[in-house]
Amino acid sequence: MNEKLEKLNQEIAKTEAKLRRAEHKEKMLEHQIKKLNRKERTHRLCTRGAMLESHLPHPESVTDVQVSTLLKILFHRSDIRQLMEKILKINEEDVE
Repeated sequence: MNEKLEKLNQEIAKTEAKLRRAEHKEKMLEHQIKKLNRKERTHRLCTRGAMLESHLPHPESVTDVQVSTLLKILFHRSDIRQLMEKILKINEEDVE
């Protein structure tokens, strides 16, 4: 009876250790996902910021507030909104 109980306790200990390792691995993988998402977002922001700057004459002399105002004005125009809706609709169709 004691041997059986000892074996069960050992099995429990092994299983608990395995569980701890799996939980640790899960946390590491979640951390890697967050890191990759941050890198992807940073790359996207840099790329799109460079695209915007390439269309600005003398981008070094334009302030952040001025760029923000320009973008707000552009994206509130009805023709631009319609164009964006078409682009997004095409993107949705490509995903399907």
